[in-house]
Amino acid sequence: MRNGTNLVITSAEPGPSTEETTWSLTGAFIGFLAWLLALGIPFLIYGPNTLFFFLYTWPFFLALLPVAVIVGIALHSLLRGRLLISCIVTVLAVGLMFGMLFLWLMG
Repeated sequence: MRNGTNLVITSAEPGPSTEETTWSLTGAFIGFLAWLLALGIPFLIYGPNTLFFFLYTWPFFLALLPVAVIVGIALHSLLRGRLLISCIVTVLAVGLMFGMLFLWLMG
């Protein structure tokens, strides 16, 4: 005689409920556009002489690109995909980061 246990097969259980998640591509796109906008603001304030400043400091501003994209994704997810509010908050956050870096580098 075999040593075994009887397996009881029950009816199929319902699968896990689908949760609506925010698509991160939109947040990344918002973060990238906020980075481009923040990169252009010093040109509007200081004019074409900003190029000489960026000649030596471009790695600092380039390092803010992935930070801006992640901030855009995070804020878009935290605000549950509300496009207008996440655009405004992301532009303000990235602009503040750029402003702080710009003022720190200016001395």
